[in-house]
Amino acid sequence: MSAEAQTSSEYILHHLTNMTYGKLPAGSYCDGTQVLARESWTLAHCDEQIQQMGFFAIHLDSMGWAITLGLVFSFLFARVARKAATNSGAPTGLQNIIEMVIEFVDGTVNDIFHQKNRLIAPMALTIFVWIFMMNLMDLLPVDWLPQAAGILSGNSHIFMKVVPTTDPNVTLGMSFTVFGLMLFFSIREKGLIGFIKELTLHPFHAPKWYVNVFLVPVNLVLETVSLIAKPISLGLRLFGNMYAGEMIFILIAIMFGAGMFLFPLAGVLQWAWAVFHILIITLQAFVFMMLTIVYMSMAHDVSEEH
Repeated sequence: MSAEAQTSSEYILHHLTNMTYGKLPAGSYCDGTQVLARESWTLAHCDEQIQQMGFFAIHLDSMGWAITLGLVFSFLFARVARKAATNSGAPTGLQNIIEMVIEFVDGTVNDIFHQKNRLIAPMALTIFVWIFMMNLMDLLPVDWLPQAAGILSGNSHIFMKVVPTTDPNVTLGMSFTVFGLMLFFSIREKGLIGFIKELTLHPFHAPKWYVNVFLVPVNLVLETVSLIAKPISLGLRLFGNMYAGEMIFILIAIMFGAGMFLFPLAGVLQWAWAVFHILIITLQAFVFMMLTIVYMSMAHDVSEEH
């Protein structure tokens, strides 16, 4: 915990607040004290300023770590691919691990997605590895990177969340991207008319057209709700699980500062939760990948005639 006096609630709130950059109006305040004389773009220093920034604020920590981990992923896989192309010997070390991951993802795609689209397997691999790497940041001690950011910036109160998947903007951003691709492929494969029929003639359909006049509005409401629920549930499932895991790590960190009696217990709990969390971060990446493949398969499915 911070060297300054800080309550447990303040400690939790600080660790769960993003480094937010946005436009603040003149007269902006923190804890009731005015801190800006004129309108400007700046970092938020408190929760009140984050609220004042509104929708167009950017979470620099989530964006920064997500992009950095994406570049690390691209660099490692590109390096291994070049090495595999020039080396005819048996793979070792990192190359072995990456080839196992690729074979696992490729096998999963082949089991679920039976249509032809060369984008699906690379997309599934990217989703699985990228989400896994972002989730993996949750295993770092909760104070290390925030304290390092405070030292480098000279501001010990700077906000820094290091797990991008604990930010709903990141998880929902990924899920709505998948949703956009799902709509695109649905319309491309089935045609606009076929896509509209899918929304209006399911789940209820009658052979008589005048009966369908009454069923179409009901079908449209049910199918639209089901369609919109897909990206929302996909993003919120990942966010909820990772946010809960991060909260537990923060609560365990508080125990370290609660006295010598709780210090050994905190150490045991931290180790046990970290080991169990390895399964969670892997499972959440796998679930997101699996559902993405399923949604892409549904988008390409044109076997039914309406």
